[in-house]
Amino acid sequence: MPLLPGAEPFRHDGGEVGVLVCHGFTGSPQSVRPWAEHLAERGLSVSLPLLPGHGTRWQDMQLTGWQDWYAEVDRALGELRERCSEVFVCGLSMGGALTLRLAARHGDAIKGIVLVNPANKVHGLAAKALPVARHLLPSSKGIASDIAKPGNEEVGYDRVPLHAAHSFRRGLRALDSELPQVTQPLLLLHSPEDHVVPPVDSARILARVSSRDVTERLLEHSYHVATLDHDAELIFDETFAFISRLSAGVGEVGTASRG
Repeated sequence: MPLLPGAEPFRHDGGEVGVLVCHGFTGSPQSVRPWAEHLAERGLSVSLPLLPGHGTRWQDMQLTGWQDWYAEVDRALGELRERCSEVFVCGLSMGGALTLRLAARHGDAIKGIVLVNPANKVHGLAAKALPVARHLLPSSKGIASDIAKPGNEEVGYDRVPLHAAHSFRRGLRALDSELPQVTQPLLLLHSPEDHVVPPVDSARILARVSSRDVTERLLEHSYHVATLDHDAELIFDETFAFISRLSAGVGEVGTASRG
């Protein structure tokens, strides 16, 4: 299947400090590409993979699940570690959840993590019905483009594939028990008004991780896809400042490439 416009993965070979950027559930690299490009322009090596089942049509996502999405970011992390002396991981929404699992499992191999509106739980009565509903209905209403800024849209699916949603829910439940294994410096930015992931998820994550170096920032003017919203520049600047504080090896500008 051809990719949706803007859903292409992004890679930039810069300096010795690498950053893996992870997009969200039913979304695509487009939602976090400006974030990745901002870091690439400042000389960092950046990898932004396209998660399996994403960026084409929602039916393709029905055939994938949590383990597939995690395997892809784990693979991308391994590639980045081979060419960089230090690696950071950033993620939006489900990308934040994948970031936390990478942090829990890779320990000191990850220098620090940045989370934007990270998911911790699939909420509501509909979530409890997923184990049965996914066999009766193929999909439900989409969650893409929760953005306050007029004119900005997220490239994502207009339907949520329920088999994939069920897998996501099970993955989040497993991840919750792994959160105490997260010890890296953490920057968490979240929106008080988010129509996809409630602020209670960020509070739960902060209460469960073992990180001692923790910075929390509120995104007062943005909804869920804050990386495309009014507070995008704040996210980008805070991320680079966080990485610069923790790393003395911020490299020189390289050449960006896609694919």
